[in-house]
Amino acid sequence: MPTDSSAAPRLWPEDEGKGRWVAAPRFRLRSSVPAVEILSLAVRPALRYSFRAMVKQVLIGAKGAAEERVQYEHTLTAHHHQLPPVYSTPDMIRLMETAGFHALQPFCEAGEISVGTAINVEHRAPVGINAVVHATAEVESIEGRYYRIRVAAFEGKREIGSGYITRAIVNVDDFLKKHDIPKP
Repeated sequence: MPTDSSAAPRLWPEDEGKGRWVAAPRFRLRSSVPAVEILSLAVRPALRYSFRAMVKQVLIGAKGAAEERVQYEHTLTAHHHQLPPVYSTPDMIRLMETAGFHALQPFCEAGEISVGTAINVEHRAPVGINAVVHATAEVESIEGRYYRIRVAAFEGKREIGSGYITRAIVNVDDFLKKHDIPKP
């Protein structure tokens, strides 16, 4: 183990879960104890979280899709009788998230799935009952354990909404245990 202060700096995460790394301050190591054991207790929590999630080899450009026919329960009227019978924004986003799920699922191992972590979507045009809505998703970038996915929804060739979603791949059992959610 190097004891010289000119040795390469150690790295640790700057922002938990954001995939950025900064150089640790240089110091002289005068111990035979492994470096991880001499790090301060303030740094250990950051290390614990940074090594917990494994970054997957997901291809930029990976695609997914989902499609559904608009039913009454997908409309605003189903939520309130005074609202028009048009496809609701939450249902369009659900379809986009499903397409994003399909884009990442081939890269998941047994017991893993992707979960949504953020959405930034605009719903631009209404569609009514019996319209067929098709959602597309394409992985655009990867930042640490987060996958930024470009999504769009169409009725035929007409775009009715678009934007970005962010998803992360998790182990289902660990995810449920971490958040104290019982298995069904």
